[in-house]
Amino acid sequence: MMLLFCIFLAIAMVFLAVDAFHHGYVWQSRIKIGRLHDAQQWQEAVKKRALRWLYHTPTAKLTDQSRLILWDMLRGNYSRSTIQVWQKASLLIGLTDVAERTHDKALQAELTRFVAGLFTAHGTWKNPPQESDWIMLSHAVIRIPWMDVTRYQPAFQESLALLYSLQGDDGTIAYKAHMRGYRFVDTIGFICPFLALYAQKFNDEKALTLALDQWGLFYQYGMMPGGGIPCHTYHVATKIPVGLFGWGRGLGWYSYGLVELYHALPEGHARKQELEKALRALVEAALPFQQADGSWNWLLFDAKARKDSSITAVMGWTLTHLPSSLQTEATAKAAALSRRYLQKVTRRDGAIDFSQGDTKGIGVYAQTFEVLPFTQGFALRIPLQLT
Repeated sequence: MMLLFCIFLAIAMVFLAVDAFHHGYVWQSRIKIGRLHDAQQWQEAVKKRALRWLYHTPTAKLTDQSRLILWDMLRGNYSRSTIQVWQKASLLIGLTDVAERTHDKALQAELTRFVAGLFTAHGTWKNPPQESDWIMLSHAVIRIPWMDVTRYQPAFQESLALLYSLQGDDGTIAYKAHMRGYRFVDTIGFICPFLALYAQKFNDEKALTLALDQWGLFYQYGMMPGGGIPCHTYHVATKIPVGLFGWGRGLGWYSYGLVELYHALPEGHARKQELEKALRALVEAALPFQQADGSWNWLLFDAKARKDSSITAVMGWTLTHLPSSLQTEATAKAAALSRRYLQKVTRRDGAIDFSQGDTKGIGVYAQTFEVLPFTQGFALRIPLQLT
């Protein structure tokens, strides 16, 4: 009996030790948070952290549970590969933008080596895409301007095959194979940028049509009146929005996809003005919900909701990459405020804190706000030359 008690006690101590280490690490990492006041110094620290994470990406938690963490790990409830993929994709996108913007040849060479490690000698994925989340990594690779990405066309075709396997009777792509009856706002960010660039580089009109349809039907059925704020999803059969209007990162997924789609379309394309109109509606709807400190909340319409660094980073990037006709003194000021907020919540090691965790399902949103590499990538995309 005593032996069993001792074994139980030892196991309990291990579980408690894991919890204590996690909470202790988070606590100490926030000491002297927000001390990187110089914008150049801040970006350099964020870049160094992002590059380190590209190879050793921190776990983006699947669960909100902050106790018995080891138990969640053992049961497979702590994380999943699909979440990790879009973290890595965002880091690669952000670092690519910095390397291109600063003409950093050493960083370009490092990213080229990293990308090469993702593929086989035949140009296929070493780890083939499993869900639509993985398509963001395809976008991260296909957009790198200094590389001949045509060598990876076999991998991109694997990504396209996955998307077509998720295509419904309406012609658009389901987020998950087991949820074919819904169209999630996440897919606007995950798949539209890749499809649009693939169409541009490989002259594939079918891919571009799919990207425009994915966005266009969501714009028709998944938006609030006025067309600026998306719902989480809409039901394909009934065309009824389902979930939450005003989810912060949902707005981020939408704006990321819309901005990239706009810029990928050639000048004079028949639907370019339609996309610009949608971007105008987005800006007009989102700017009033920016907080005085430059942040956006995870629930846009609730001033008491927690601030979310992830939507703040995406909006900061969005506002600096609008069509010239939509760039105003107000958008420049809002973008500068968003970057300053991100500086205030950057840990001393360059990690941006207080991003909302992963969403659990329709209407079930994370209430943990810690580090999310996705945020790090988009923060790097915000130019320093702001008002």
